[in-house]
Amino acid sequence: MISVEEALDKILSNISVLEAERKPILESLGQVLAEDVYSDIDIPPLDNSAMDGYAVQWESIRGANSSQPKVLEIIGEVAAGYISSQEVTPGTAIRIMTGAPVPAGADTIVPFEDTDEEVRKAAGQSLDEIGILLEVAKGSNIRRAGEDVARGSLVLAKEAMLRPQEIGVLASLGRAEALVIRRPVIAILATGDELVDVGQS
Repeated sequence: MISVEEALDKILSNISVLEAERKPILESLGQVLAEDVYSDIDIPPLDNSAMDGYAVQWESIRGANSSQPKVLEIIGEVAAGYISSQEVTPGTAIRIMTGAPVPAGADTIVPFEDTDEEVRKAAGQSLDEIGILLEVAKGSNIRRAGEDVARGSLVLAKEAMLRPQEIGVLASLGRAEALVIRRPVIAILATGDELVDVGQS
């Protein structure tokens, strides 16, 4: 008689890794990766806004404060999922939503709360201009392309277990399939002199 641990060691020392197979990622949950996975894209793919606010050129807001706001012309608006066709130039701003690509020409995002937008709305004024109430740091509130995942970087290592979070990572990379180790087929065979024929007690 040997212990369970000894039996397991004997079994594991006499088995080899099964062959790999390529499967749809949604069918690969719980399986083990058979290769390293590298990203062939940047995530995010473009510089984008980390805040709702205004895309501006920092030079246009230098020295801004609540007593001496810098007033900029609003030339457009861009939402997440869209790319602005307009370019930010000195003295202009584009209203931007979180996740939207940063328009050409802009190098800084000023959050709504650092502008006089609410005051203008409350006064019934049209939003063709916006007052910047704070000189935020240059480059503020911009998530850079590749900041989360850089093109060419190792994302998942070989032999990683594919849990829901790893499946999500593969999906974010645009991967429809994964190369995984084939699931083993296991049978349990019980033997011993205590076995009897069917129908016997």
